[in-house]
Amino acid sequence: MSLTHIHTPIRLGPVEVKNRVVRTAHATNLGGGTMNDALIGYHRARAEGGAGLSIVEILSVHPTTPATLNVFMPGIEEGYRKLVDAVRPHGMKLFQQLWHGGHNALPLDGSPPWSASDVPSPTIGVTPVPMTQAMIDEIVAAYADTARRCEEWGLDGVEIHCAHGYLPAQFLSPNANRRTDAYGGSFDGRMRFMREVVEAVRAAVSPGFAVGVRMAPDLSANGVGVEEVMRAVAILEEARLIDFVDVSLGDYHAFPKLIGAMHEPLGYEMPTSAPVARAARTPAIVTGRFRTLEEADQVIRAGDADLVALTRAHIADPDLVRKTLAGHPEQVRPCIACNQGCVGGLLGPAARMGCTVNPAVGAEDSLEDRALTPAPSPRKILVVGGGPAGMEAARVAALRGHRVVLAEAADDLGGALRIAARAPQRHGIADIAVWLEQEIYRLGVEVRLSSYLSADDIRAEAPDAVILATGALPRMDGIQLSHPGEPIAGIDRPHVLSSWDLLLERPPRRVSHAVVVDDVGHYEGIAAAEHLITLGAEVHFVTRHTAFAHQMEAALSSEPALQRLARGRFHLHLRTRALSIGPDSVTLVPTFLPATDPHLFQVPAERVVLVSHNAPNRSLADELAGSGLPLRLIGDASTPRFLPAAIREGRLAGMEV
Repeated sequence: MSLTHIHTPIRLGPVEVKNRVVRTAHATNLGGGTMNDALIGYHRARAEGGAGLSIVEILSVHPTTPATLNVFMPGIEEGYRKLVDAVRPHGMKLFQQLWHGGHNALPLDGSPPWSASDVPSPTIGVTPVPMTQAMIDEIVAAYADTARRCEEWGLDGVEIHCAHGYLPAQFLSPNANRRTDAYGGSFDGRMRFMREVVEAVRAAVSPGFAVGVRMAPDLSANGVGVEEVMRAVAILEEARLIDFVDVSLGDYHAFPKLIGAMHEPLGYEMPTSAPVARAARTPAIVTGRFRTLEEADQVIRAGDADLVALTRAHIADPDLVRKTLAGHPEQVRPCIACNQGCVGGLLGPAARMGCTVNPAVGAEDSLEDRALTPAPSPRKILVVGGGPAGMEAARVAALRGHRVVLAEAADDLGGALRIAARAPQRHGIADIAVWLEQEIYRLGVEVRLSSYLSADDIRAEAPDAVILATGALPRMDGIQLSHPGEPIAGIDRPHVLSSWDLLLERPPRRVSHAVVVDDVGHYEGIAAAEHLITLGAEVHFVTRHTAFAHQMEAALSSEPALQRLARGRFHLHLRTRALSIGPDSVTLVPTFLPATDPHLFQVPAERVVLVSHNAPNRSLADELAGSGLPLRLIGDASTPRFLPAAIREGRLAGMEV
């Protein structure tokens, strides 16, 4: 690998950045509205890892738009000064993103949101108050005051968020701005609010403080397109108001495009970002699923940007730059773009960012690799099971100095990840299995493949501790949780398969008609349906849930999957259950009606795939329960869940043995 640009310095107006690696602003909610030790530790780890520039997540400038960081929170100044002190010794520059959500946020006092016009947000759904001149003046002044405070706290610059359908973008968009005064109508009128904000910010800070904007085409019909973004940037540049532009994509009408999941290719934003970046006269930042310095270097070398964001890549591995420049890019833990921990964590019950492949996010001081404590006395640790939980446990235990043996019954490592990676659009999920496998071999773990261990075999090994990561198996009992006392009749027919059976089948069997019964609502049902569609089948998708693959909504994967499935012969049946499976059909009924209801109906099915909650493989744990061996059960063997839990439990087990 020969890098030519990404590792070299660049100036953003008055600020010199040591390399062209950027971490763009991304909500974490680690601080719960303010700057606390967890959020400081998160950024410090990435500074230590070598990133050149970090743009801190949205800082709300006004109480009408509370966010994950709020300038009006008591004590926030002290937190920011601690952040600057923690980061500065490592040479990473800090910019702050300034934000007002407009109709996408509810004010703290419970009043209606403020916006350009009375057009509701697609997410909040509350009709906003069209801003008066006094409101506009108040918000413009709030942006300026917040920027001034950021400079006082020691940051190096600010980025005004004018993208993703937030307040400046609402004024710019004809779809959100229906005004007939000086702030509406023509492009110049709709641009006026943004220009006033940037002018006020520029006037409030010193010449040595960088000011930039984040811009994005919104992908909406009659919205803000690439040409409008280029025109807006040119206006700000001609007035000498900005030192850089950060180019992104989408808004809440196209939410999955904001943070493209695994189905999106490397650099998926470049068709819309590169024209803006090439036209810009100030340095341009681009993003879009870049994971390595080599990929980023190619973008700059081609003239399509000046700096490249590796944001999720740095969530996955804070040492990305350091490892790569030291000549070990293979040691960088890969982001798999599953979106389950980062954006999925924020939009899920925890409302807090995490990372599927890196459980240390938000707890860097206690869980990151560099925080591991060496084992007081190295011991023999036996790990049974070579899936993600078992491999992570083995990796961490080996890092701590233990002698680790990992036994896997199959002829390769990876566990259920190897099956999941066979699904269309999901091959990238295996990247973390490949990395874990490389790491455990590099660290000297003794790996025994095709090694099924009985309880007697484990006793004979005489380990000092045993970690059981034996996984789970499909539960093919026909039970749907909407009606647990009424298993599907005919579930034992030979053409009824689990998703594992379907994806492992070689060669894959083509059928004309298939039914997927999804009782879980995660990606497994999507995988089965899409696999069958690619084989030419007409698919009826049956789920008791009120939405399609609802557990993947937060990961921004459900809607893109529906878009792909809609290109085939796909039929979605929500709030529906399977009553019985016949030789060539399945009888269905709405979940809210009894099995005797006349509304039951049949759909054709040469194949039926049942996706239900798996059964943990606990047999070894039960046999060893009275053995006296220190024993820990992790991952799906403890109880079937999903990849973030498996890797996290592997990490904790490896730390505690």
